[in-house]
Amino acid sequence: MSETSANNKNKNKPRKTSAYLQLMAVHWAMSYCYLILFMTGTVMAKLPRSIWIRNSMYDFHKQLGVLAIALLIVRIFILLRVSWKKYTRHLPKFSKKWMQKAALHGTLYLFMLAVPISGLFFSSSFKSNNIRFLGMTLPDLFPQNSDLVGLGRNLHFWFSYTFAAFIALHIIDQWKVVRSIWRQLWKRRGNLA
Repeated sequence: MSETSANNKNKNKPRKTSAYLQLMAVHWAMSYCYLILFMTGTVMAKLPRSIWIRNSMYDFHKQLGVLAIALLIVRIFILLRVSWKKYTRHLPKFSKKWMQKAALHGTLYLFMLAVPISGLFFSSSFKSNNIRFLGMTLPDLFPQNSDLVGLGRNLHFWFSYTFAAFIALHIIDQWKVVRSIWRQLWKRRGNLA
């Protein structure tokens, strides 16, 4: 193997400190957060008020939603840093495929923000000072208003399920990557046995 081909091979591999790996780490952390948020949200909404674990599930759900917002902020900062470096050198090719991916990802980012914000709106309109994160009560972004509880519930519900539909589109769009990851996990499972 020549020195040039070895350099090119190493050049294409992402470094452990690269922004790409940082973005992927935050991406997967957020995906696990949203998976747990969808599962707990679906279950807790159907539980009767008399079940003892219901309030704990709501508190956990809200804390995970706040964590998702924090991770989104970190992700956007990393993405802005990467985009600034990448697109100050040269602009992207504005092809139909690039525009579709940009529209899908832009919509995903919009829902990554809209779902937790609508949850904060729903929770704050129901009762003030009821969102805690790491033991601290967070200030209300929205005032308590019992007239808006129904609106908050509907917004959070519809934003969540629309977001889930866009996540499904994202998985379909990235099917080769999803299949590759699934195969790697399946191999590891076989090696552990």
